Amino acid sequence: MKTYSLSEFKAKCPAILRDVQMKRQEVLVTLRGTPIAKVSPVVTEELDPLSSLRGTLLGCDDDIVTFSAEDDWEALTGDAP
Repeated sequence: MKTYSLSEFKAKCPAILRDVQMKRQEVLVTLRGTPIAKVSPVVTEELDPLSSLRGTLLGCDDDIVTFSAEDDWEALTGDAP
């Protein structure tokens, strides 16, 4: 857990909070070496990238399409010149 003095936390607050959110790690804020606050990330389902996909698969074919060359992809997508 990273530790910041109160003055350093005040000076870098937006960057520290973004770091807490992205890395999902707590930070400790101290005043003259004494811990006074712990900042932790808020965990919500919105932050879980897979939660929005849960329950959305309606069906799945057993056919597997493989592309052996770039021309195969262009022919299937209509991007061929």
